Amino acid sequence: MTRSIINPAGLHHPTGYGYSHIVSAPGEQVFIAGQYGSDDSGHVVSEDFADQVAQAFANLRTALAAVGLGPADVVRIGTYVVGHDQEKLAVLLKELHATWGTELPAQTLVGVASLALPGMLFEIDAVAVRG
Repeated sequence: MTRSIINPAGLHHPTGYGYSHIVSAPGEQVFIAGQYGSDDSGHVVSEDFADQVAQAFANLRTALAAVGLGPADVVRIGTYVVGHDQEKLAVLLKELHATWGTELPAQTLVGVASLALPGMLFEIDAVAVRG
């Protein structure tokens, strides 16, 4: 799949904040529901935010692989952070750059009061494109 990352002049350069402004890609869209820091039985793996982020990204990679895709096929993500602050953003940025380098998908980060289950601190959903 060939995707185009576009960060146009006139808008700030966003990769330091963990996203790209525009991702354009041809092909069939695949929607990945929110993945969180859960084990294979659905239980939250840890009370630690960094552990939950790492597991949620691992779960996202598992979901993508199940349909023959990988992180390079992702064009948009939504991230949801309980009690968002700069410390949590730094943890998320580390995982984003470990997964996508500087070729980041478009992203909307939402700080929330709570998520679906007690103890959940982070969730990520994704839109990927099958080329």
